Amino acid sequence: MQETKNFPEPDGSERNRTASRVTLAGLAVNLALVAVKYAAGVLGASGAMVADATHSLSDTVTDVALLAGFRFVDKPADRHHGYGHGKIETLVAAFCGIMLIAAAFGILLPACFEIYRAFFEGLTEPPPGKIALAAAVASVVVKEILYRYTAAAGKRLKSPALVANAWHHRSDALSSVGTSLGIGGAIALGPRFAILDPIAAAVVGALILKAAWSIMTESCQELIEASIGEEGERVILDIIATQSGVLGWHAVKSRRIGYYIAIEAHILVDPGLSIVQAHDIATHLEHRLRSEFGRQTHINLHVEPMDGSGHRK
Repeated sequence: MQETKNFPEPDGSERNRTASRVTLAGLAVNLALVAVKYAAGVLGASGAMVADATHSLSDTVTDVALLAGFRFVDKPADRHHGYGHGKIETLVAAFCGIMLIAAAFGILLPACFEIYRAFFEGLTEPPPGKIALAAAVASVVVKEILYRYTAAAGKRLKSPALVANAWHHRSDALSSVGTSLGIGGAIALGPRFAILDPIAAAVVGALILKAAWSIMTESCQELIEASIGEEGERVILDIIATQSGVLGWHAVKSRRIGYYIAIEAHILVDPGLSIVQAHDIATHLEHRLRSEFGRQTHINLHVEPMDGSGHRK
């Protein structure tokens, strides 16, 4: 069988050091953006920019949570945590999703209130200042670069928490795109179109909510022990099927534990084999599975004898 290497395993300690460096870089950028955006939002009288700044502030909270989480993810298994501490990373990813949801509603509710006032109460606000537009455009560029940097690291390190945080950066970039359009339109078209500012904020809030739902769904699936997916399970079955000495199998299960996985399977062997021979087959199969899915893969194989009709005895 051709080794697909769909699930390469990074070194645990180096992986977490790299992830922490990436997260620290994001935290530094986010702190600077928060200060710039709040100042631009207040000086430029832009509700959309203040909302955008609040979203960036939520990013700093998730950055801090990530840094704390990466300190514990790589702790070895112990008496109370036989499968290690990989689920801490999943919990941090879920926390990132919750923060995104909170940020989305924090943007949506005030924006909807402003839109209501404009349409039903006839209240209008002066158009925002150009300083708010400049800050929004700069934020789009900076946050998109940060997204690509963090997402690439998350994919390389197989880190769901880092990927979730990357989406925080991408949602902030989308937030700034919407803010730029709303502020730019309000400035260009005058006071009558100042409503474009809260409309832009509402659209941004909806986009962030969509991204948060995706992150929460994936994290919750892992927390309730969902399988690693059809592609991964096909790889597992291909390896088992091509293992010399394995005549059949059943009860194949898989699940994720942070950036590594657990595999369970019952394999059927010739009943005439000695215990040592059957053990050697299972050991060889374990080596092949770990070669594909990583050294930290948890593997539990149950060896059973096959009878003459092709079933387990």
